[in-house]
Amino acid sequence: MTLLERLPVKSCILRSVGYDDAMKNMEIEFHSGLIFQYSGVPSKVYSDLISSSAVGKYFSEKVRNRFRAKQIAV
Repeated sequence: MTLLERLPVKSCILRSVGYDDAMKNMEIEFHSGLIFQYSGVPSKVYSDLISSSAVGKYFSEKVRNRFRAKQIAV
């Protein structure tokens, strides 16, 4: 599995976020080192996430438990 290029974000729980527009996959790296891929994510959700003033809160409310996730790295 190829990891996406991720951008660092300012968050207590998230370290970086990447997005594949063609596949609608969003990749999130947590400060714990875990990396999860979320599938079926609209590009607006990604852009809203990375531009949010509260990235972790946005993730918890709009991404976690709303899109299918799989762990892709430890």
